[in-house]
Formats: sequence, C-alpha cells, structure tokens
Amino acid sequence: MKNENRSALFVFLASVCFSTGGLFIKLIPWSGLAINGARNLIGSAVIGVYLLAVRHRIVFSRQVLIGALSMIGVTTLFALANKMTTAANTIVLQFTAPVFVILFMAFFYHQKPGRIDLIVCFLVLLGVLLFFVDGIQVGNLPGNILAVLSGVCYAGVFMMNTGKKADAISSCFLGQLAAGLILTPLCLRETDFSLPVISSVLALGVIQVGGAYILFSIGIRNTPPVTASLIAGMEPILNPLLVALFYGEQITPLSMIGCAIVFCTVLAYNVWLESSGRRQREKG
Repeated sequence: MKNENRSALFVFLASVCFSTGGLFIKLIPWSGLAINGARNLIGSAVIGVYLLAVRHRIVFSRQVLIGALSMIGVTTLFALANKMTTAANTIVLQFTAPVFVILFMAFFYHQKPGRIDLIVCFLVLLGVLLFFVDGIQVGNLPGNILAVLSGVCYAGVFMMNTGKKADAISSCFLGQLAAGLILTPLCLRETDFSLPVISSVLALGVIQVGGAYILFSIGIRNTPPVTASLIAGMEPILNPLLVALFYGEQITPLSMIGCAIVFCTVLAYNVWLESSGRRQREKG
C-alpha cells in the first residue's frame, strides 16, 4: 500500500473513532463535565504512551498552549452540548469552525475576507439559524449555543496548530491532560459505575479521544489536505447515524435542512481552498 493510501486510511479510521463520541456520551448517565474529565484523562494517558513510544518531545510554546486551551474548550463544550441537544446538532454546529477561522483572521490578523469567504459565512450562518429556530421549538437552544461555542474553540485549534512553533500532538496532549486533571474529580459525584458505563467511558478515552488523535496525527502527514478534509467530513454523518441506530435519537426535518446547508457548504469551501491553491499561500 502506498504511503498516501495508507495515510488516507489512518485519517478514515480517525474519523470513525471521532464519530463514536455522540453515542458513548449519550449512553453514559453522568454529567457532561464528569464524562469529559474522565475521557480526557484516559485519552491523555494513551497519547502520552504514544509520545514515549515514538520519542516525541512535548513542545511548549505560546501557540501550543493556546491550542491546548482551545482543545479544553472543544472537548468540554462538545460533551455538554451532547447532553443538552441532539448528536446531529452538536457535531454539525461544531463543524462551523471554518467560518470562525475566517472571522478571526479578519479581526486579529486584518485579512479581509473575499467574496467566496463571505458567501460561505452567509450560507453557514443560514444553516445555523435553522438550528436555532429548531432549538427554540423543541427546547434544544442552550445545547445548540454550546455547540456553536465548541465550533469557536475548534477554530482556535485550527489556527493555533499552524506555524513554526506549533505542534498539534503536544496541544492535544496538554489540553486533554489539563481537562482530565481538572474535571475528573467530578466523577466522584456520580452514582452509576456499572460495567456498561465504565466500558463506555474507557471507549471514549481510548478510542474516541486518544486513539483518534493519534491516528489523525499520523494520517495527516502524507494525506493531501483536500482528501483529509473530505474524509474527516464523514464524522458529521457517522456521528448522528450511530446515535440514531443504537440510541434511537431522531433528527427533526428543520435540523436536517440546516445540517445539509452547513455540511455541504463547509466541504465545498475546503475543496475550493485546495483547488485555488489558497491554502498553500496562507500556510506560506
């Protein structure tokens, strides 16, 4: 198997691992904060073992630390949102991160958005508006807001994990370790420590957090960005599908329309970035 094909396979496996988060979080009868603490502590241990095995030194820099803070925000808000709204709403609203990257680049780095950027912002915000209208109708509004904030933090991860002093795996490890140490004590307030619950917590930490980020960090090295973005785009599809199949959670028609708008717009935008060569210019 060629290196590029093998790397693409790793990205695909990472997407599958990531997509299990919604289901396992739904199955665990703990608070979102307790779940996030436990899964991050386990995930950081898995990544720590990997770093030792490959002899990768942890990088400490401003970009890495801000990336770590963004990682704490992403995982915490994602876990909370999953408890307050549907898995589909949570993952798709988190998928709005590219829009916030555009806004952050304009605000902090004074990079004026182009016509395509503005169209993308409009379409994604239109999709988000449908989620909020649906949230008001069915009582999911607080969870939808947290999911959007998760997308804001995810944008921070994308921005701070690029540059000479950035190191994505170090940001993942430090962010997950910090979240684990801070939030895991909240597990002592929980009462259900049955085998199914503990098994789901372990699966979250080992598969959905630790294993997924290791697979993704390996696969992204030799996978073309457009290919990686398209493969990673499977997560917003697989995540709610698994929850619907094994948890019975239904997706409302209005949310499905919003999902289609956000998902298709973000994927098309990633393809356009690659085909236009703009992504390479931004990195350079």
